[in-house]
Amino acid sequence: MSWPGTFKMAECGASGSGSSGDSLDKSITLPPDEIFRNLENAKRFAIDIDTEQDHEPPYEISVQEEVTARLHFVKFENTYIEACLDFIKDHLVNTETKVIQATGGGAYKFKDLIEEKLRLKVDKEDVMTCLIKGCNFVLRNIPHEAFAYQKDSDPEFRFQTNHPDIFPYLLVNIGSGVSIVKVETEDRFEWVGGSSIGGGTFWGLGALLTKTKKFDELLHLASKGQHTSVDMLVRDVYGGAHQTLGLSGDLIASSFGKSAAADKEFSKEDMAKSLLHMISNDIGQLACLYAKLHCLDRVYFGGFFIRGHPVTMRTITYSINFFSKGEVQALFLRHEGYLGAIGAFLKGAEQDNPNQYSWGENYAGSSGLMSSSPELCPTQRVRSGTFDLLEMDRLERPLANLPLLLDPSSYVPDTVDLTDDALARKYWLTCFEEALDGVVKRAVASQPGSVDAAERAEKFRQKYWRKLQTLRHQPFAYGTLTVRSLLDTREHCLNEFNFPDPYSKVKQKENGVALKCFPRVIRCLDALGWEERQLALVKGLLAGNVFDWGAKAVSDVLESDPQFGFEEAKSKLQERPWLVDSYGKWLQRLKGPPHKCALIFADNSGIDVILGVFPFVRELLSRGTEVILACNSGPALNDVTYCESLIVAERIAAMDPVVHSALKEERLLLMQTGSSSPCLDLSRLDKGLAVLVRERGADLVVIEGMGRAVHTNYYAALRCESLKLAVIKNSWLAERLGGRLFSVIFKYEVPAE
Repeated sequence: MSWPGTFKMAECGASGSGSSGDSLDKSITLPPDEIFRNLENAKRFAIDIDTEQDHEPPYEISVQEEVTARLHFVKFENTYIEACLDFIKDHLVNTETKVIQATGGGAYKFKDLIEEKLRLKVDKEDVMTCLIKGCNFVLRNIPHEAFAYQKDSDPEFRFQTNHPDIFPYLLVNIGSGVSIVKVETEDRFEWVGGSSIGGGTFWGLGALLTKTKKFDELLHLASKGQHTSVDMLVRDVYGGAHQTLGLSGDLIASSFGKSAAADKEFSKEDMAKSLLHMISNDIGQLACLYAKLHCLDRVYFGGFFIRGHPVTMRTITYSINFFSKGEVQALFLRHEGYLGAIGAFLKGAEQDNPNQYSWGENYAGSSGLMSSSPELCPTQRVRSGTFDLLEMDRLERPLANLPLLLDPSSYVPDTVDLTDDALARKYWLTCFEEALDGVVKRAVASQPGSVDAAERAEKFRQKYWRKLQTLRHQPFAYGTLTVRSLLDTREHCLNEFNFPDPYSKVKQKENGVALKCFPRVIRCLDALGWEERQLALVKGLLAGNVFDWGAKAVSDVLESDPQFGFEEAKSKLQERPWLVDSYGKWLQRLKGPPHKCALIFADNSGIDVILGVFPFVRELLSRGTEVILACNSGPALNDVTYCESLIVAERIAAMDPVVHSALKEERLLLMQTGSSSPCLDLSRLDKGLAVLVRERGADLVVIEGMGRAVHTNYYAALRCESLKLAVIKNSWLAERLGGRLFSVIFKYEVPAE
């Protein structure tokens, strides 16, 4: 049985992150489509401040409490249903909720108990419909949801890139028994087969054989056993002759075959291992036969039986590979135990059309994939203990692929897989640990009027530290481990403790300083000859990119030397030839016809966007190129946000006629990316941005910054020209790339004809 945690499907449902937010200044958060209607007021307010007190920053910042619709899912065994109901009652149930959706056999078995405990009416949903809806939901919304299991890899989990078209596939749901469903579209699926030999069989027979009543304890026993003590192998039947038959001697000829002839007691561990092999092999062969029958090459395994247990996944994978000769792929799901509950939520919320939104996993509140080593991270399932959790945040705008990706199905945002690269993993985890004190300090400083900021910041520190330790031992916990996922996890933890924008004051100050410098920078650029100006513009982009508070080498300088500015940053840059240097090729391209439309992904606030990006934008506009400037939808580090870009652009337009006319004529358009990350996933962009890129016929993509152009998208292949540029502000990374601190990446690429 499964059901979702309570939810509030309103225009904005508050995310339950504790009572600490009461100390924050409360501000009204405007929906994105209302920002433009309120821009004139924001402009007047900003200009009034600047006119009256010239030393003040260009706009006012008030800390805003995050308001997000969030789904909470809890995974537990039926044995602990009363404890789980108490958990739901204490933590999740909204007093306005009158009905709870439930699915599975327990929706009938425990109906009276649920209604009595929660004082809610149980609405029973169709099991198969919920499973399919839940599976489609996680495949669409959670990157790295599906993975293949490879026994000899380290680690064994190989996560799959989200394919834009998830259909068709075969879903094998292993609960008490086995159900096999062919899924062709969002709403078209059919039950094609099944078996009574499933998780309940393993549990029941296991209890009879070992006297162990708990499912997790059975799995733990199996992980320590040797099935060859109990199973009859091919070599036991044929001796050395098995080689002449083309068979491996290690194949199981008969499960439990040795027990009839042996005159000894078998250990609980060996019997549990043999039983797990027997049932997993049977399920794997059955799934393979149905996949071949229906011409499907992808089989997803769901249900609560697998639980990320390596022996189970290894046996199922081997069975499918053996019987399909490698033509069918066995895929497992990180959230296989939640499918029914997610589907039940989707059914119950149909009037709100939840599929119109995009959703994202909240790493701060989710348990992650359990460790493959029971000793390493034992799952405590006592009555008063914790349960496995999944939290999903609703994103206020739907996401889509960038239309300019060469092949969306093979696009991988991240440059380095830390799950694979043990040396890089160790370095970056240590790097994030060492940066934690600085982040805590910055978070407290961002809310000087809050009496409990220090207390909440300490809670953030503890939570993020625990996440980092989990990832040291279980790098696969949230999918493929990357620098991007480490950054995103930190942002999620900051938000959980109501620090939505720790760098707000820093950005405010730096934007004010940079705006005052803008006219002088433009005058200097306009005084240069054409070719000299192009190099100066690029150097300005690169110098601006130095101002990244997320890089320790930079934050140390900025903390110790408040006078460090634009010219000082230029002096830090590597001299040409740069580490990656396509500037000559770029200059030749600029001597040709102008681009039709450039899509520019901006990085940092302050000097970066104002003195680096906007002069570059201005030059493109002067050439007759339209520009779409895309900034983060929400804050991350000192990255410029969409809301900040609106105010900054209007201030620049008041000083510069080129930018003013471009904004007025809509040749310069400001858009949000749909992201709140220092990195960039081009497969999860704001749908409005994706539509605009297609409509305007963008033929140049510019990605700047280490997070967006090096940690992610360095190898991204596009269908148009692209420019990826960054300054390497990390000594270890620079050395790995063959350079030094402040080496320059200037990568101009033209797609093959």
